[in-house]
Amino acid sequence: MSLNTFRRLSIPSLVILLSFHGISAAQSQEDGFRPLFNGKDLTGWVFVNTPPQTWSVQDGMLLCTGKPIGEIRTDRMYQNFILEVEWRHMVPRGNAGIFVWADDITARGVPFHRGIEVQVLENAYGNTRSHTTHGDIFPIHGAKMVPENGRGGSRAFPTEERSHPSPEWNHYRIECVDGSISLAVNGKVVTRGTDCQPRKGYICIESEGGVVHYRNMKIKELPSSALKDGDVAIADRHLRSLYTGLDLSGWNGGKDEQGSSWKSQDWILRAEAPAGQSTAPLVTDQQFTATRFVTDFRLSNDQCVAELQFRTPAGQVLSAIRSSDSVVAAALQPAGQWNRVEGMLVDGELTVTVNSQTVVHQRSVPTEGRKFHLALNASGGVDFANIFATASE
Repeated sequence: MSLNTFRRLSIPSLVILLSFHGISAAQSQEDGFRPLFNGKDLTGWVFVNTPPQTWSVQDGMLLCTGKPIGEIRTDRMYQNFILEVEWRHMVPRGNAGIFVWADDITARGVPFHRGIEVQVLENAYGNTRSHTTHGDIFPIHGAKMVPENGRGGSRAFPTEERSHPSPEWNHYRIECVDGSISLAVNGKVVTRGTDCQPRKGYICIESEGGVVHYRNMKIKELPSSALKDGDVAIADRHLRSLYTGLDLSGWNGGKDEQGSSWKSQDWILRAEAPAGQSTAPLVTDQQFTATRFVTDFRLSNDQCVAELQFRTPAGQVLSAIRSSDSVVAAALQPAGQWNRVEGMLVDGELTVTVNSQTVVHQRSVPTEGRKFHLALNASGGVDFANIFATASE
């Protein structure tokens, strides 16, 4: 506004103008929304099983390369809230998603969290009876939801086709209240689900092959009530990924006379050795004095062996968990299916579960006063994934 224009305003007009600006500012402050992504960096977000290279910030947008397949999540849980975000795919047939009410890390044998997924799918992917590109919502990897407008399963389908193709922007408004979820696509609610479990957890952004841009991501928290334990996702255990999904950075070894026995295959770390022979161990660069750890693996056949070792910097194996150990073998899924190893090595005592069954209880390991590395070893063909550990415990 020029100075002359300002001078020409009548007193009533000036009052109305100032009042209008005051109301706008008040509404902006009182609507209860705050940025979930600040447009500058990933403060408030945790890299789960994707590295920083997957994500970047440009001109206030969050950019995702789509590689590797995996996720980032918020650093805190949310229960009842409204989430608004704009997104666009930059490549036809791109795939991505927004997860709500998710666990702290990814589920067994997959690069995704247990939670409720709101699909972010580019139009050229096409519509079928099993999915659409216009805002499906579905529970994934152990979560539950009753869909509205379902097709016999747990997936909720949109009542209208409202999303725009690449590279146009789309607007999502996701409302999550007391276990019910609704999605408005470009201004109209089209998809709903109820009776979700969990109904409190983390919000995740998914990388799944497509180059995706996000902007104007904001959240408004709504009043919440007490929940049963089963309605709350698994809280942060401070586990951080040891594998980038892009390469073997953060690891050493793994090579013998024939070269490397280990291959990075996106979210899967593949070990190959001839039957009856072992790979060269792949050892973390990181050293530990105590740790909580998680590792998933699957065996190509019953003759294959997966091994998790605890090694000194000099290469001495202090202890190991082998899939061929009788107590471990009894807890395994059939060959070709994924298994999850979880445990703690603290104050020289090792406790381990395999697929939630205790296989080692307070085994004495001579770690007092010394640091150790985690290491992977294999015989035959073995896939590893979701390799997490805490820096200390």
